[in-house]
Amino acid sequence: MQSSVPPRAPWRGRIVVLAGIVLVGLNLRIAVAAVSPIIEVVRQDFALTDTQAGLLGTVPVASFALFGSLATPVARRLGLEPTIILALLLSMTGELLRALADSAPAFIGWSVIALGGLGMGNVLLPPLVKRYFPDRIGAVTASYSVAMSVSAAVPPLVALPAAQAVGWRWSVGMWAILGFAAVVPWVVVIAQSVSARSHLRNLVRRAPDRSGSDRPAVLVRSGAAESRIVWRSRLAWALVLVFFANTTCTYVLFAWLPKILADAGLGADVGGRWLAVFAILGLPASLVSPVLTARMRNPYPLVVGFVACWVAGLLGLMLSPAHGTAVWMVLLGIGPGTFPIMLALIGLRSRTPAIASALSGMVQGLGYALAVVGPVGIGFLHRATGSWHEPLLVLLALVALLLVAGWFACRPTMLGAEMRPGPAA
Repeated sequence: MQSSVPPRAPWRGRIVVLAGIVLVGLNLRIAVAAVSPIIEVVRQDFALTDTQAGLLGTVPVASFALFGSLATPVARRLGLEPTIILALLLSMTGELLRALADSAPAFIGWSVIALGGLGMGNVLLPPLVKRYFPDRIGAVTASYSVAMSVSAAVPPLVALPAAQAVGWRWSVGMWAILGFAAVVPWVVVIAQSVSARSHLRNLVRRAPDRSGSDRPAVLVRSGAAESRIVWRSRLAWALVLVFFANTTCTYVLFAWLPKILADAGLGADVGGRWLAVFAILGLPASLVSPVLTARMRNPYPLVVGFVACWVAGLLGLMLSPAHGTAVWMVLLGIGPGTFPIMLALIGLRSRTPAIASALSGMVQGLGYALAVVGPVGIGFLHRATGSWHEPLLVLLALVALLLVAGWFACRPTMLGAEMRPGPAA
């Protein structure tokens, strides 16, 4: 017998939220990618030392770790939506004030604030997806993962021409307008009428639970019980290790790929162009892998495929960087596709938005904290050995760790399935 309940429109009542999520994704890498292409121009203005320039390369990961770890406790007190607005305002403030900085320390300090707001946004998006789109986790994660890839790929192509045309301060500060655009949908969500919010909660409650349980999905704030579950979970620690390994390899290449190719006899400008290709190639993986992850009971075969790309690309870069460069760059650009898989799993393996919030805070806060030493450590190792072989061997070891931890991270188990539903937030 057919059900008398009409099928609900899958996006009804959630378009504004979807726009807010995608716009936040468009902001999450801009403050990182907008500076590195014009760092030499900034150095001329501030007389940046080598130490200060190296510090700028470490600031993104360190800020993501520090502020990302603060996102969950702040969201616990304020709620997810007000906290995402706070994160965007922090980022906008940092972007604008570092564009007005009159010294190298001020520029670095305001960069910490700009990147810190983005670090909070990194952590908040998975629980927001779990809250509003528990039935579309793969598709929505793919949407904002693609937006993140765009935010990493576009600034390297635009920043230097903009700096040459109107000055580096405009080139650095102009991206704050995207932060303002991302705030607007979340203000609308918070300002919605009580009836509209009630309708939205009903949509989420009726969403199918991928754990197989008949209990409704509930909107709760993260608390001590959720944190205990997450920190004691083997699944959560496996996600941390995968996130750490993938992030370290990715940020090491962002920091050192042009230098590796230049030392191989290719020009510095060639290295910069290949770096842009490396960033752009994250787009197809970001679009496809979260959707496939949501449809698979165990997405470990996807992880194996991306690990194979990492291994082949790193071996090629180590053994023959000046020959077959295009092949190595394509493989290395595809390799970080494990990142959107882990973002999707945060929501797919969480029983409630509160669990997703606690899990996202742990995975990204701790993962970025462990990855802080990557770019600096690889630089020290290169100077100590005078070669790129040893540093690339370290990255291959991290990829091996990713392969092993990925097996545990992808297993079809649920976090928080033992918890009773709580009151709506």
